[in-house]
Amino acid sequence: METDQRIYLVSSTDSPEFTRLKCSLTRSTAIALDAEWKPQRTNSSSSFPTVTLLQVACRLGHGTSDVSDVFLIDLTSIHLPSLWELLNDMFVSPDVLKLGFRFKQDLVYLSSTFTQRGCDVGFHEVKQYIDITSIYNHLQHKRFGRKAPKDIKSLAAICKEVLDISLSKELQCSDWSHRPLTEEQKLYAATDAHCLLQIFDVFKASLVEGITVVDPSEINVGLKEILTVSDCTSQIVTVRLCKATYVIRALTENGQNIANGVVSRKTTLNTMPMDENLLKIVRTYGERILLKESDLLPKISKKKTRRRASLRTVNTDKHLVGSVDWQGPPPWDSSLGGDGCPKFLLDVMVEGLAKHLRCVGIDAAVPQSKKPDSRELLDQACKEKRVLLTRDTKLLRHQDLAKQQIYRVKSLLKNEQLLEVIETFQLKISGDQLMSRCTKCNGKFIQKPLTIEEAIEAAKGFQRIPNCLFNKNLEFWQCMNCHQLYWEGTQYHNAVQKFMEVCKLSE
Repeated sequence: METDQRIYLVSSTDSPEFTRLKCSLTRSTAIALDAEWKPQRTNSSSSFPTVTLLQVACRLGHGTSDVSDVFLIDLTSIHLPSLWELLNDMFVSPDVLKLGFRFKQDLVYLSSTFTQRGCDVGFHEVKQYIDITSIYNHLQHKRFGRKAPKDIKSLAAICKEVLDISLSKELQCSDWSHRPLTEEQKLYAATDAHCLLQIFDVFKASLVEGITVVDPSEINVGLKEILTVSDCTSQIVTVRLCKATYVIRALTENGQNIANGVVSRKTTLNTMPMDENLLKIVRTYGERILLKESDLLPKISKKKTRRRASLRTVNTDKHLVGSVDWQGPPPWDSSLGGDGCPKFLLDVMVEGLAKHLRCVGIDAAVPQSKKPDSRELLDQACKEKRVLLTRDTKLLRHQDLAKQQIYRVKSLLKNEQLLEVIETFQLKISGDQLMSRCTKCNGKFIQKPLTIEEAIEAAKGFQRIPNCLFNKNLEFWQCMNCHQLYWEGTQYHNAVQKFMEVCKLSE
């Protein structure tokens, strides 16, 4: 993660940090947004969660190496009515690009929080918005011809793939309403917002390259001339009408709302104009989040009480298969016809553990389909002679589960889960095994050395290689299965050191 960032905790509108926030917003043309709240433990709640922390990461300047300010706005202590206008002006400003990751849900919760805490109205829209997931899917399709997946890829997965940075999500479900925040929570919250700016920096060049620029001489004409010229083609008419529509929309957003016949309030946020490239990206890929009345109404769960009672009975059954400690040889054991190499299959509830196992050289696969049912998981585990690792107690109620085929992980944190699996299955981990598998695809790692020029070309629009690495005579290599780039940089050495300590390996 880029180190040139400054973190400010904003807890009062009279504080120097709040003054700094206002100043940074006027100097930024791109900002990243995220929010945190205390997780609700029930699906039948009649109200939205209360947002307790809003993260705003501001890029100061136009270059990718400029300083970033990250503001952690403490919504539990700051006077929300005094904050509302500044945030709303930022949300609707046409001169500020807003970056987010599924931010519509955050906006709904923010709006609810502000109206509950003394504001007459909440927030209803965000203009000039770009979702990192949409851009990621667009570039994946452009480069590899892949269609956008039905399931949205996690921010941690995109961050790892694009920046080669492991974004830990262990604090995501911590109690964000408790004060004071720990230093770990502050760093986690700041990193979540700041990484959006860094990911966008990697994507920016590819986005600009994909935009076709029309000759200004072809569009600098009046609407009447467009319609009266007899030899103009339909393509030119379409381009010029789109240009005219863009101008009208811009005037509408900054002046009068022509469609509704009312005057919209002009933003009071005096921001810097976007540079030409950023403006092209916003015009081509920018979206608008607009909340409808139905979005602001909590959706109450309609699950039947009898069904919930049935699940409770199942989950508390002391005789569930797989709920006891592991006994007997695993399916890869030679006595059962296996090849002697430990192999695991991990469902979505322990997918973070899969990467930890790969880091220590253990074969850790994930389901072949996006949303597999219990039978698919068991069939894959049986066919590939793997132990299915899960925390889902519902899997254990199937009476046809084969013995020595499933293990329920008891620990919650990934490091503890890794140790639990190593001790339970008596796995032997050596220093030579560390980082011997691709953490992205689980492929057995085969080094393919690349020159600096080859690495830059392979990473273009896909991963970010820090400029500081080019003068360190490092060797770059690539996974032969998924083409993920790796190098022995700081992240690599930190990971090796971490797993040396977790697995209690000697130097």
